[in-house]
Amino acid sequence: MNTRFVETFLTLARLGSFRATAVAMHATPAAISLRIKTLEAELGVELIEREAALFQLTANGERLLAHARSVVQATRSLQLAAQDETQLATRLRLGVIETVVHSWLPDYIRMLNAEYHRIVVDLTVDSSAVLGPRLRAAELDLVIQVEEAAVHETSIVSALLASYPVRWIARSDLIPAGRAKHVQTLLSKPVLTFGRGTAPQLAVEAIVQTLAKRAGVPLAETQVTCMPSVAVIVKLLRDGYGIAAVPALFVEPYLSSGELAQLQVRPLPPPINVAMYYRDDADVGVLAASRVARNACDRYAKKMGRQLIEKR
Repeated sequence: MNTRFVETFLTLARLGSFRATAVAMHATPAAISLRIKTLEAELGVELIEREAALFQLTANGERLLAHARSVVQATRSLQLAAQDETQLATRLRLGVIETVVHSWLPDYIRMLNAEYHRIVVDLTVDSSAVLGPRLRAAELDLVIQVEEAAVHETSIVSALLASYPVRWIARSDLIPAGRAKHVQTLLSKPVLTFGRGTAPQLAVEAIVQTLAKRAGVPLAETQVTCMPSVAVIVKLLRDGYGIAAVPALFVEPYLSSGELAQLQVRPLPPPINVAMYYRDDADVGVLAASRVARNACDRYAKKMGRQLIEKR
């Protein structure tokens, strides 16, 4: 069986158009159609509903998608294992969120350059809300973002990389000595969080509302402020502007020096789970980059994880 034809089937299922698939695979629509017919003949089943008004897979086509994806991924892994790593060359369109920039991205780029020096990285830093659609539109090859609750596109491969515990952080001189006053302090200051509509922001908003209700504080007197970047949050924290719900690792040096500290407020915001995503028809260069990403993240966790756990 020609695995290129299996890859064509996956691309066609993702794009839902013979013409779009032809453009993506640098072929003609007739060539794409012939590949699918040949694959159907080899499998002994129809994959495409040719009588339907709109593009649609048959029941067998839907059933075989996961198997086709496994075949292509196994082929990619075999190709990767067989290649001389030093000769693997590609332009990697990498999209990451700021959480990664402020943690293990520098280590990742260094490791990627060391293992695959001919892979050129075209880096984009943006929110998950932007990166996800750009991956699905084939504008990015590998995306590292906040984990989505559900990825509806069966053509997207995902893997959880890390979970970053979030804490309530403030400048030390703003935190009262008595723990009983910590909730009151949190409700009286601007609470800094990530972009509006993101999972972290929605969770912080809900917690602040719950705490205000318990404390009898009018909701109008509370303030949850969305910030455009981690750097801005850290700057405002150090200036004493408010209290932030951020991973402690973002401000670890300032926690260690005593400039910043944690408020003892419960509940805590949920952790920020970071996952990587790539399309199931990704080339071997993307697979190589995804493997290095996992290794870089694991190495960073070993370096920082235990230290942060001990300090909590």
